[in-house]
Amino acid sequence: MSTVTSPTSFTVPCPEVESLDAILPEEPLLMMGAGPVPIPAAVAKANAIVINHLGGTMAKVVGQVKTMARYVFQTNSKWVLGVAGPGSAAMEMAISNLAWSGTRMLSIKNGFFSERMAEMGRRIGAQVSLLEVPDRTVASLEAVAEAIRRERPEVVTIVQGETSNTVWNHHLQEIAALAKAAGALVIVDAVCTLSTMPLDMDAWGIDAVITGGQKGLSSIPGVSLIAFSDAAWERVKARKHANAHWCLDASLAENFWHNAGYHYTAPVSGVLALHEALRLVCAETLEKRFARHLKCSHALQESITAMGLQLYAPRECRLNSVIGIEVPGTLSPGDICGHISRHHQVEISGSFGLPIVRIGQMGEQCRAHNLFRTVHAFGRTMVDLGVAVDLPAGVAALEKSLSNGAKADARVS
Repeated sequence: MSTVTSPTSFTVPCPEVESLDAILPEEPLLMMGAGPVPIPAAVAKANAIVINHLGGTMAKVVGQVKTMARYVFQTNSKWVLGVAGPGSAAMEMAISNLAWSGTRMLSIKNGFFSERMAEMGRRIGAQVSLLEVPDRTVASLEAVAEAIRRERPEVVTIVQGETSNTVWNHHLQEIAALAKAAGALVIVDAVCTLSTMPLDMDAWGIDAVITGGQKGLSSIPGVSLIAFSDAAWERVKARKHANAHWCLDASLAENFWHNAGYHYTAPVSGVLALHEALRLVCAETLEKRFARHLKCSHALQESITAMGLQLYAPRECRLNSVIGIEVPGTLSPGDICGHISRHHQVEISGSFGLPIVRIGQMGEQCRAHNLFRTVHAFGRTMVDLGVAVDLPAGVAALEKSLSNGAKADARVS
């Protein structure tokens, strides 16, 4: 009989590492960048719970997640699923299930994330054509119509809010109508816009909408949502070859999300967190949530311009959920982001090579106390770095805009 002996020495020695208490800042950073965002206490509490991923309790939670998600997506489609991964995983689930080798795919590209959808299509062998849109602009309906006539796509992809350059594709509804009239399915990236601004999946004729948990929904990163229309689901089920991505195969995911069966071990804590995040959205209602985001974002924009700084995207196509600010003089985005984090415990974002910094207005970021702290920290950072800004004017503009919004809210109620 053989015996197993414990080795007396190890090739790889046991490391000595610091605890998180020693690594993390003493005061938590206020997350005011392009995501992730602060999470409510109910979401944080849910994320600390682990339950059986196949039990009756989980089945009830999943059922409620789907019901609440249908409200947020504004769809009656049955085919809502969660994704154990970031918003990009939901994006890849949409593309890899609706496109395959030889699929004609038109990607409307006006930034980093719209290009990511095109790249995902190329990697699965789709015939991807790009409609290139100049920076800080949106695609014209004429250009989209011409591209659809020329390329005859089976799938069209577009980002509602291009987070990278803070552009809002405000022709989304009309673009979806053009694509549907030509027989194409429409995939929309709503990672930074879902629950922050209107998106009506059914009424606008959209076939797949993807979002991450960590932005407008104010949940944790790593658990996302996707909704397919009935037409999209028919294409998923009719495909002749299995999806190369086993984890992202929607037909397999159906077993867990609709049949209470096994696909893989679901991220139960993250699903519970997502449940609470969606519950809070429903408690607030979309109407009030859209109004809150609009009020807070406009107040922030007015504050930044009152300081004497320039916003990156033109007003007519400016995204409200992420605000881009031109970096002045010889500074770099890294200079600003590093200083505000080190000296004021506020995190904001740079952006993929563009000369801007970005401040988020998604979910829990859209609170007056967060705005005042962020505006003061940002203005002080500019002053410390030698930029001549009018910080008192910025704070006053923020106060005036928020106060006017509060008065308007009171009149409505």
